[in-house]
Amino acid sequence: MNKVMAAQAANKDGFIAALDQSGGSTPKALKLYGVDESAWSNDAEMFDLVHQMRARIIKSPAFTGDKVMGAILFEQTMDRDIDGTPTAQYLWEKRHVVPFLKIDQGLAEATDGVKLMKPMPALDALLKRAVAKGIFGTKERSVIDAANPKGIAAVVAQQFEVGKQVLAHGLVPIIEPEVTISIPDKAEAEDILLAEIRKHLDDVPAGKQVMLKLTLPTKANLYKPLIDDPRVMRVVALSGGYSRADANEKLKQNDGMIASFSRALTEGLSAGQTDGEFNALLGSAIDSIFEASRASK
Repeated sequence: MNKVMAAQAANKDGFIAALDQSGGSTPKALKLYGVDESAWSNDAEMFDLVHQMRARIIKSPAFTGDKVMGAILFEQTMDRDIDGTPTAQYLWEKRHVVPFLKIDQGLAEATDGVKLMKPMPALDALLKRAVAKGIFGTKERSVIDAANPKGIAAVVAQQFEVGKQVLAHGLVPIIEPEVTISIPDKAEAEDILLAEIRKHLDDVPAGKQVMLKLTLPTKANLYKPLIDDPRVMRVVALSGGYSRADANEKLKQNDGMIASFSRALTEGLSAGQTDGEFNALLGSAIDSIFEASRASK
């Protein structure tokens, strides 16, 4: 493991930019960016367009390790270049941003109030490629839609099983059991989730650490025991559909959590903006998320 990356991931002020929209969420991300579905005729063209968007974000003057501690990439982004340099290498060498990789292959059908991750039979091969590309860690997402103890237990068990596979390759897993922000029993689901995570932390191999990416909790500082646990490198918050302003305010109420925002980071950015307009808006977003992450210490 790159010790400089590890020190930055564990200790540096800043936040993680989630630039990992994949097949299902890419059209929505492009539409929000002002690129409508008529702009492409197949998946290859769609992914070319989203790579252009991500490269524009990464190359922006404000997108550096001074405030953006890390960035999560989609597999196709990892496999592509920015100005002739592989994306993960570009992130670290040119921007000093720690590269992470989204590894899940999407969600299975809902059962017991949750959506588990689909099977990942090629995961070991992907993790080997990630190591070769200079990736530091991974991220895998599942979804909790109800305070169902059986379902939440299954989500956390699967997440930690995959996490152990990631750790075996020398990478740091970001475990992401997202609680949907609109469900009526969100607070109850979060209580169950906290208990399950604490149980599974006992299975983390000695000397290893995981990261956690969690929905901003209904009860402020609910996840403080996880933030203080030596087996947890960092606890980061997903914006989950909250606006940037709302997500930042909620984040400030949670001591020690930092942001890992996707939509809340790119809110308002558009393909039609001049580079000056684009860079100014992204810079302002980065500043506000950075300050919210720092305020929550």
